Formats: sequence, C-alpha cells, structure tokens
Amino acid sequence: MSGRTAVLVEGLRKTYGTHEAVVDLDLSVAAGQTYGFLGPNGAGKSTTIGMLCTLIRPSAGRAEVAGHDIARDPDAVRRGIGLVFQESTLDGELTAEENLRFQADLFGMPRPLARRAIAELLDLVELTPRKDSPVRTYSGGMRRRLEIARGLLHTPRVLFLDEPTTGLDPQTRVAIWEHLHRLRAEQEITVFLTTHHLEEAEHCDRMAIMDRGQLVVEGTPAGLKGVVGADLVVLRTGDDEEAARSVRERFGIEAEAGADGVRLRTPDGAGFVPRLCAELTVPVHAVTVTPPTLDDVFLHYTGRTIREADGPQQPAFGPRR
Repeated sequence: MSGRTAVLVEGLRKTYGTHEAVVDLDLSVAAGQTYGFLGPNGAGKSTTIGMLCTLIRPSAGRAEVAGHDIARDPDAVRRGIGLVFQESTLDGELTAEENLRFQADLFGMPRPLARRAIAELLDLVELTPRKDSPVRTYSGGMRRRLEIARGLLHTPRVLFLDEPTTGLDPQTRVAIWEHLHRLRAEQEITVFLTTHHLEEAEHCDRMAIMDRGQLVVEGTPAGLKGVVGADLVVLRTGDDEEAARSVRERFGIEAEAGADGVRLRTPDGAGFVPRLCAELTVPVHAVTVTPPTLDDVFLHYTGRTIREADGPQQPAFGPRR
C-alpha cells in the first residue's frame, strides 16, 4: 500500500447466513480525499465501514486502512482511524469536555497533550462556550459536532462517518458540512462517509454508488452525472398528452405525459426550450430545466431511484445478536 493511499479494499465480502451484505468489493481511496458511499438503507454501506473499522469480521477478501491490514493488525488500524456512528454514543450526563477527556484516556493520550487537543477541537467545532454544559442539553447538531471532534481527538489519518447527518434538519446538515470541510483542511485527513442524502454526495471528491451489497459505479460526482448527459425538461401545457405526442413526432425525442406534466430529456435543455415552445401547437404554461442529478445516475445504473430503493433503516454495522 502506497503512502498516498488511505484505504485499499480487495474482494471484500460479508455474508450473514444466506444474505450477502457486501459482495466482492474493490476500491482505493487516496489520502486527503473525501470519499462517499451513496446508496439506500440496506445497501451494505454501514457493513463496509464496520469491516474497515475492524468492528465486523469479513467473510472473505482483505483491506488496508491507514497503512495496516484490518485482519492482521486491527489494533494499529484502530489507532489510525476516527469513527462517528449513526447513533449518538455520547454520555449525556457528562459535559462536552468530560466526554472528550474520557476519549483521550481510552487512547492513552498524555494529559498535557489531551488538554491542548480538547481545547483546540472544542474551539474548532464552536462548542467552547458550552464545554461545561451536560451533553443532554445539546441540540442534535451540537451533539454531532461534538462526536466529530471526539473522532478527531487522537489525530487519526482516516475519519469514518456513518450517515453523519441522519436525523438533522437541512440547515443543520449544511452547518455540519461547513465544519467538515474546515476540519479536513486543517487536520489534513481522509474522510470516508456513507450517506443516502443525494445532496451530501456532492461534497465528495470521489464517490461510489452501492446497491444490494455491490459497488455499482465509482467516480467524481460531476463525472457520474456526465454519464447521464441530458437535461430533464418538464412542460406544463394546455394539453399534455397532445404536447407529448407532438414532441415525439416533431423532434424525435421520447416524451411522456404524467401527473407533473410532460417530461423529456435532451442535451442543452435551456437552448432547446425556445425552439420547443415555438413549434408546439398547444399553449405552454410553464417550463423547468434540470441538469442531471445523482438520483438520475442511480436510476441509470440500477433501474430505480434511490428513494424507491430506500427501505427501513438497518441497524448500524449489520445484524445484532
């Protein structure tokens, strides 16, 4: 494993009885990247993180994280990573500072070093004014920021975030991502995250789409959307059925009339709309043009949208005893 590779995975597999949670996964994450796993609940994302963090034993394959083999040297892997779970694992009766001090003790950090690191991280995540307040009095966003600070306390090379903004409102999700970008720049670490929020995947340098335990496709968000290519154009007209038929006959473009209007895809949708409106024989009431999205990419590769694929939330890191 090269010094510039943070995570290397070869043929990783996890089965529970007859259920294949992760199937022959191969991937490589460069040091310093933000790398995302996008997929619906139950796609195998959390199980993968569980194996990479040495919390779940793989059924087959191998992986190296922060320069160490997850099977042969799990202790070294744990020392080189930080981990933020889906569910909060903070002690609500302790203060923010006490939660971090407890974490520092678990990692055997010398007290002077721990005090400096705790102060710096509390300042970095803007919790210094509330450092002496019990965590049970914190909002969901404040708790998540504290958990990220705890994951960074021992200066890991790789920070794993499993659905880092689950249960948070959109405004708080934006704030969390602002903190993550700043943390990555200042700490110079690799961030590896799972998410089923399409807008969160846009923050990644590279991403992989997972579905039914398999890596479907990998690339940059812009590169993956480029595969879809065409813009989505939606028309509201005086007669949507007639408009759809006219689009098919006049322009040779597939168009369907539905509950939200006439839908069609074409390159450079904004440039096509004036010609479309001029040549249609029915009145056009409204037009929207939307560039390709990651949900379009998911649909392109799996035949369904991520929202259609999303099932009930699975327990973090697979089935429990």
